[in-house]
Amino acid sequence: MPANRSRTDRWRQSLQKIYERGGGLEFAINRGDDQDQVKDLVWRVRVLDLSDDEILIEQPGAMGQSFNINDGVELVGIMSVGQNKWMFNTKVLATTLNQTRSGTFPALRLAMPEKVVRCMRRNADRTSIAHIHLPLAECWKLLDPMSAVPVEVANRVHIEELISKGQTAQPIDDQMALPSVGPKFEARLANLGGGGIGLVVPKESRTDIDSGKTFWIRLDLRPSIPAPIVLTAKLVHSHIDSEQNTYAGMAFDFGINNQHKDFIIKQIARYINSVQEFKKAA
Repeated sequence: MPANRSRTDRWRQSLQKIYERGGGLEFAINRGDDQDQVKDLVWRVRVLDLSDDEILIEQPGAMGQSFNINDGVELVGIMSVGQNKWMFNTKVLATTLNQTRSGTFPALRLAMPEKVVRCMRRNADRTSIAHIHLPLAECWKLLDPMSAVPVEVANRVHIEELISKGQTAQPIDDQMALPSVGPKFEARLANLGGGGIGLVVPKESRTDIDSGKTFWIRLDLRPSIPAPIVLTAKLVHSHIDSEQNTYAGMAFDFGINNQHKDFIIKQIARYINSVQEFKKAA
């Protein structure tokens, strides 16, 4: 029996190993076919406990802020073992509190899936049970971090004005001022964790991600957020995947403009609420 088929059949054993070594899973809200234009935010969270019927995970969060996922919301889960990935369907059973030696924090109880489906390496964001639409990230090497501050302030003012008017910026209006940066390259937002983001940088841009440590990033989450948001992040680690693309782990950096942190948290919460409200209405 091929190794990948064997792992698919014995996916519970792989899940148990992930839990035992303190590993994590990735999740996105299952928006279904009703929200084709909505991008997916994928959260990287730790597995806290397992039972026959449930998976206990950290509540998704970023920068010290937890984000509420309502009971009954359907999720797409992603389990990674080495270079291989599997997707599965689940749903939130309840929000609970998980107590550890370091304190008590919110967690989610998820239904144990009935099966998993292996993702093909050339199309790792699409399976027969779900299609993950990863947001585009425009990236620049940031040459002068101070120069990003006025652009970040302008970005906040622009988005808040669009929200107040109930409008969404069109792609034709995407021209905007830039801080002091190097050449642009594009990536995809792979996942979002407590302290940063993961980007998939195509192999043709590998030298761009290797050339610098601090980057200015523009994320397009329209229509949930009416215009792309911008932020500064530092490269923490990277590795080459099976398709020769670079996975880059980035840590948020709000050291110079800490006020921008609250704005980004607010917009991520806006995204989560908008997707859940749409699902509830549907």
